[in-house]
Amino acid sequence: MKAITLLQPQKIVFGTGCIDTFSDDYLKLGLQRLFVLTAPPILPLIEPTLDALRHEGITIKVYHQITVEPTVSECNELIRLSYDFHADSVVGIGGGSVLDMAKLVATFTRNTQQTPEACFGTGLVSMRGLWFACLPTTAGTGSEVSPNAILLDEHDHLKKGIVSPFLIADAAYVDPCLTWSVPAKVTADTGMDALTHCIEAYTNRFAHPAVDIYALQGIRLIAAHLERAVNDGHDQEAREAMALGSLYGGLCLGPVNTAAVHALSYPLGGEFHIPHGLSNAILLPSVMKFNMPANLKRYAEVAVACGVVPGHTDEETAQRGVDFIYRLAEQVGIPDKLTALNIPQTAVPGMAKAAMQVQRLLKNNPREVTEQDALDIYNSLY
Repeated sequence: MKAITLLQPQKIVFGTGCIDTFSDDYLKLGLQRLFVLTAPPILPLIEPTLDALRHEGITIKVYHQITVEPTVSECNELIRLSYDFHADSVVGIGGGSVLDMAKLVATFTRNTQQTPEACFGTGLVSMRGLWFACLPTTAGTGSEVSPNAILLDEHDHLKKGIVSPFLIADAAYVDPCLTWSVPAKVTADTGMDALTHCIEAYTNRFAHPAVDIYALQGIRLIAAHLERAVNDGHDQEAREAMALGSLYGGLCLGPVNTAAVHALSYPLGGEFHIPHGLSNAILLPSVMKFNMPANLKRYAEVAVACGVVPGHTDEETAQRGVDFIYRLAEQVGIPDKLTALNIPQTAVPGMAKAAMQVQRLLKNNPREVTEQDALDIYNSLY
């Protein structure tokens, strides 16, 4: 069995109401100046927690204007704000973009020798930064437990990743309560993103038994509960299952990571500003269909984890799994054509070229993806 490295936050807390645990834990650290990154819809949910910290003498600065697809320049501005505030700690409370920004702000506030744009790639960050915690409000990117952060490079119009052990949070608090008010559309998009993490990790060229257990259980939970969570945001059982499935997907990202779905989705976000989860969701079934011949057994096992009845052969079972993903996407409102996202077919050649730059992820794919393959996959969505 090949060696694998599993890096996770020192502390992971999961459970309904565990935001209170974050507050209690923070007060024991002796830190005094907390920079809070969040989004406007989240503020009412977290004000009681922030007020309790203020009552204990903690100085808090709140920034809540993070965009859906944060850029390099926005990240650098937040690092400056953190430095000027003399932050000694950072917490991100929000979706994947908020959590990614919290990671980068905490990491680069005191790192005067490097900038985020100089660290695109793997293992280029030179030092750990401020103490930081992540509290996800979607289920989700799994960013709260991963060593990855994604930014939009506005010069190249392409989303790029920074991967480093130093981007792993000191603590992650996954409270399903924080997801109850998430709109149905965001629930669908982020839920399909989490499902993509699990499927791509399990069928990955670098898949490993130590990670397979997370990936398969994540697939089971999300496949069985996503539609319920979309239809009723206050379905507590469904919300808890989705939060746990997303957490499992996040635990797959560091040691195994994703593959062609994510690589092909980056141009959609970079050039057309399509939300990350939606980009993955619309591409997932088509890429699964493309990849299926390269790893029939694994895709058949994905299908069974999705709850489909096995066929007579792995090929038949795997195809039933792809069909299930097509149906699930349709049931939760994911469009099946790029035209629905106002992406003209004339943009396909440029997107294919851009996707080929994401070799960091394409190298993980079970089947080689050429530029012609990328063209074909995009064109199949018209």
